[in-house]
Amino acid sequence: MAMTIDRAASGNVPPAALYRLMSWLSPSFPVGAFSYSSGLEWAVEAGDVTDAETLRRWLTVVMTEGSGFCDAVFFVHAHRAVSNGDDASIREVAELASAFTPSKERHLETTAQGLAFLQAAGAAWSCSALERFVAAWDGPVAYPMAVAVTAAGHGIALESALHAYLHAVVANLISAGVRLIPLGQTDGQRVLAALEAVIEDACAHALISNLDDLGSAAFRTDLASMRHETQYTRLFRS
Repeated sequence: MAMTIDRAASGNVPPAALYRLMSWLSPSFPVGAFSYSSGLEWAVEAGDVTDAETLRRWLTVVMTEGSGFCDAVFFVHAHRAVSNGDDASIREVAELASAFTPSKERHLETTAQGLAFLQAAGAAWSCSALERFVAAWDGPVAYPMAVAVTAAGHGIALESALHAYLHAVVANLISAGVRLIPLGQTDGQRVLAALEAVIEDACAHALISNLDDLGSAAFRTDLASMRHETQYTRLFRS
């Protein structure tokens, strides 16, 4: 059963909400996030990303001007639509989120994780919002949509859920960078620490953005995801 949480107290995460966010966004949650790099694998091969500093700069662009920011906006509007019981808006955001990908591999990355998340969450953390979402939308489900719907359905405050989601996304990309460049684990943590303010700013921007504000200026990252499709040797699916 979904718990009731005062959404105004977004800075004070109740223990049950924290437990669920940590469970859903843990590397052990079965969405296969470890197998995707969002084109980072090609960026490493091309020499764009060679060390901790270039990884930090690459991910800053992703999270503020690229797919990370766009996914944050989808997350915000999906969460609000579920919280307001607005099925028409849920369908609109779901359709746009599934279409708003620049390459075949990025589409696979977000929809495969979205479907896996819905299946795992529905089996272990079922709630009425998940059932309503599945009934309202039968198309491909982007990953931020799946997490946002589940968080809203369990009464978890938007701002807390969004911060946790973006942290999980950037942490997974750092993990990919650690393996690809390669970097030491400590350098990976330094990059994660350096991106704290970036994630905070991305969240703040997404919370005040409309769907009309969506757009990406991270052209090199989009090209990376396209070039990765024909990369000769690959460790990751995207």
